[in-house]
Amino acid sequence: METFSDYLAAIENQQNRTRLEEVLAWVMEKFPNLVPKIAWNQPMFTDHGTFIIGFSVAKHHFSFSPEKVVIDRFSGEIIRAGYEHTKQLVRIRWDDPIDFSLIEKIIEFNIVDKADCSTFWRK
Repeated sequence: METFSDYLAAIENQQNRTRLEEVLAWVMEKFPNLVPKIAWNQPMFTDHGTFIIGFSVAKHHFSFSPEKVVIDRFSGEIIRAGYEHTKQLVRIRWDDPIDFSLIEKIIEFNIVDKADCSTFWRK
């Protein structure tokens, strides 16, 4: 979690900080082969140098972004979980329950789908 300590420390609301820290710790525990890093001033995880998932915070929610193709594929499940999404990110309000099984499926999909990807982003 040391990789993200400065980022987390900058989140003023303690409850929000704790909530995001819980999510990031869960990703690190569930997917120990992913590399945690800060890029574009946000926490993200990579696999063999390619982007898998990134997180960001806002006043009323935190977001994760797995890339557009993944959001398109999982749009129905994202909506059923009660989350809003754009083409590039999924918003989870700070007081919404976190659907860890959905996040797990999204991360697993990206790991498999990008196994042969040699660039950071999909082309």
